[in-house]
Amino acid sequence: MVLSFFSGALLGTVECKMYQLPVSISYFHGLKFGHACENAYTIGRPGIFFCADRRQARGGYNSKRHDVLPQNIDLPPILPKKKKKPYPIPIKKIQQAARADKKLAEKGIEKPLEPPKNGLLVPDLIPVAYEVLDAWKILIRGLAQLLHIIPVHACSECSEIHIAESGHDIQDCSGPTSGSRRSFHLWVKGSINDVLIPIESYHMYDPFGRRIKHDTRFNYERIPAIVELCIQAGVELPEYPSRRRTKPIRMMGKKVIDMGGIVEEPAPHSFGNSGSSIVDLDTHRALERFPPPLESEVPRIAQETINTYEKVKWGLRKLMKKHTVKACGYCSEVHVGPRGHNAKLCGEFKHQWRDGKHGWQDATVDEVFPPNYVWHVEDPKGPPLKSALKRFYGKAPAVVELCMQAGARIPYKYKPLMRLDIVVPESEEARLIA
Repeated sequence: MVLSFFSGALLGTVECKMYQLPVSISYFHGLKFGHACENAYTIGRPGIFFCADRRQARGGYNSKRHDVLPQNIDLPPILPKKKKKPYPIPIKKIQQAARADKKLAEKGIEKPLEPPKNGLLVPDLIPVAYEVLDAWKILIRGLAQLLHIIPVHACSECSEIHIAESGHDIQDCSGPTSGSRRSFHLWVKGSINDVLIPIESYHMYDPFGRRIKHDTRFNYERIPAIVELCIQAGVELPEYPSRRRTKPIRMMGKKVIDMGGIVEEPAPHSFGNSGSSIVDLDTHRALERFPPPLESEVPRIAQETINTYEKVKWGLRKLMKKHTVKACGYCSEVHVGPRGHNAKLCGEFKHQWRDGKHGWQDATVDEVFPPNYVWHVEDPKGPPLKSALKRFYGKAPAVVELCMQAGARIPYKYKPLMRLDIVVPESEEARLIA
């Protein structure tokens, strides 16, 4: 007996030697050949029948055991710059929550707040914050070491980067002088900030305290948004102190009833040895701080780096499910805290109508930790990529592509995005492919 699965149907061929089955019989009831074929039909000659199970594989063993990723998937669509980003949470749910809070306020009932929305820490997330911060340090160190070995090229006119021995020839430059270059990129040597895009946020001693105004923005230091999120989640850094409340914040609707008063931020001289333990938290001059690795250590460092990259993303998802992070719906500005700042620094679409203020909404993980997709190169030392074969090439996050070329194993979830199972044709064959 031979069994095979196809599109949720169970196909089987059973050779009957004891007796002949008439071809005219189209349905079998009560026959037992190891598998029940209640809704089956016969096809073929007497002696051999095909049993096809008509039951759909909904929630059964077929749907999970044979779950295979597609051969290739497309990148997320590029959002237009002349339009606000879509809300991560549907606008209807936001309006429903606002109406529910308004009804409670009209009845004189306080708004129910759970940690960390009420200013208290979540004990279960404190170890996660420390793990994310440690992984962030290892990620910066690993990328700085690999950049001594793997060449990275960046376009001096746009945000495109390419990881290979030479830049590609795909004509997709959107820089100010791209017209004179027929949209070819103008390649220069890339840095760690081209691979790991720095997203910074204001550090606040009390995120629930005074709101940052445009005139007071220079009183607050800018640090990586991931570091600020870890600090607010419970990480203690003497250089960046944070207020730890013991009593929860009370609110009625949008009005704060009790927030424990305003506490002034400690003076800078009481922070301790500033810069002694926070140098590793920033990418500034990282290539100078970490020397080139030994050739035998490169694959190990690459694998460790890609593992920490996935760990940072995992930790951010857990932290951002509880802690509020705001992002501008028009530009790349991010603010960690229950409400965005009032600095008038937005210069994107129709910023004049908003007086330069940001359009705050809930942030996503990709806005706090951008993947920065780059073209996947099958042979880094081979010929450059061409525009004619653009639709056959895949893409991957810059960190993943860099670590892969250094000898790391590719995570399974990135393989469809990189289109590893697609054979890139020759230029003459491309026009013959549908």
